[in-house]
Amino acid sequence: MTQILAILEEEFNRWEELLASLSDEQITAPHSPSDLSIKDVIAHLHAWQKISIARLKAAQLNQEPELPGWLAGSDPESEAEIDQFNARIFEAYQQQPWSRVHQAWRDGFLLLLRLGQEIPEDDLLDTDKYPWLKGYTLMDVLQGSLEHHQEHFEWVAHTIGGYL
Repeated sequence: MTQILAILEEEFNRWEELLASLSDEQITAPHSPSDLSIKDVIAHLHAWQKISIARLKAAQLNQEPELPGWLAGSDPESEAEIDQFNARIFEAYQQQPWSRVHQAWRDGFLLLLRLGQEIPEDDLLDTDKYPWLKGYTLMDVLQGSLEHHQEHFEWVAHTIGGYL
């Protein structure tokens, strides 16, 4: 297992420990100043995680990734559309119960880890093998998922009173 996958697994465990320590009320209550709940953050992470999963699956199948519909055909790297993407994610998950959002995120994270483990390390590091990554590597995809989770973990921990 590459180091990034070990760190991602640690991040998954850190999230699971945090989430298990919270009540449903803490998870679903909106928090200032964004009025987002922890459930909303997990839904957000899951939605973006789908892009990473699509890329890893595409690498295994040696084809273009099938990206999530909430992108509406746009490039997920488009900074200009980030607010629109996040609004679509919020809308898509807003009415789903916490148990479903959590299970989807959890299953997605475990799938991401499994897919990452199944891809040879040389392929994870190859900048030319997957032209749809535009010079990035699958390792960059995994690193991006890790950093995204770390960034939001800090927000959640701060929001609930310094869990860190």
